[in-house]
Amino acid sequence: MDSVLYLLIGAYTLGISDGIYVYKFDMNTGQATYVSQVTVDNPSYIETGNGEFMYAVSENQDEEESCYANTLRFDKTKGELTLLNSQETFAASPCYIVADPQSKHVITANYAGGSLSVFPTHADTLMPVMQLVLFDGSGPDTTRQDMPHLHCVKISPDGNFLFAADLGSDMIYRYEINRMADSLFLKEESLKSFKLASESGPRHLTFHPNGKYLYIINELAGTVVGFNYNNGDLSEFQTVKADTEGGRASADIAIRPDGKFLYASNRNKNDGIAIFSINPDNGNLTKVAYQHTSLHPRNFTISPNGSFLIAACKDSDVVEIYAIDEQSGLLSKLDQDITNVEMPVCVKLVSR
Repeated sequence: MDSVLYLLIGAYTLGISDGIYVYKFDMNTGQATYVSQVTVDNPSYIETGNGEFMYAVSENQDEEESCYANTLRFDKTKGELTLLNSQETFAASPCYIVADPQSKHVITANYAGGSLSVFPTHADTLMPVMQLVLFDGSGPDTTRQDMPHLHCVKISPDGNFLFAADLGSDMIYRYEINRMADSLFLKEESLKSFKLASESGPRHLTFHPNGKYLYIINELAGTVVGFNYNNGDLSEFQTVKADTEGGRASADIAIRPDGKFLYASNRNKNDGIAIFSINPDNGNLTKVAYQHTSLHPRNFTISPNGSFLIAACKDSDVVEIYAIDEQSGLLSKLDQDITNVEMPVCVKLVSR
């Protein structure tokens, strides 16, 4: 594995930020060096795709006509991104995007639209929406859960199912993926719902590297819930607190590549990242520490070698870099902040 990767940073463009910034990232030292940038409107989440063709949302608030999924080509020799095309999501506030590598469909979760948008691709470039899946429902928090708020979509490790987290109705939705050509990507009749505790606010989910467990972070309750995963079905086995201060703004979740530790970020109060060890026999989490960060750690990523965690802290206008202790999973902040990106909200690593 090349020790130097590319680091992509997506930033809200409400102020002086341009869109997506490209850095080189050294996995031996944790040092990041600026390379280039490209103008994209509010790219709050990036899907790195196959490394050459990438996708990013344009998350505009409650303005359906200006909400897009974008295709970008990445020239790895120069470290430069080029915006190729944009397709309307036909739903407001797309905040998450994922690509299915088998069928090359791309899916956005639309927060204010309460929906999923499915795009086919041609030569890896996005085509117009082929499927718009709308949801119903609400939750007890009349301000935050007035309607469906889809916040995350993931393809299952076996490649057979799509899972979506709905903050508005305390639901995880699951669809079977249709692999037949010229058919709708999601088999809408296969919909299955998994209910979380009332006023949880499910936000982001991740699968364990062994494919046996799914974990979700709940924005409102500040909890992480663990599920056994088996051929499209989920069975809950544990709920633990990531946020003990009641910030009601837990954000992101990720697992170190070796599967030993899980990290969950929290905002609004005592901003930081909760660190959990993972029992290899049953997936149970044990909280081992809490690492304070700058304000609003909306998104973070872990290097493929498991040695570094990179956090986008929006309200402090900083991307922070932490070393990860191999044995304990604890984080140590390095004096290598990236400070010239205003409102960073997404970080992704890509091989060269």
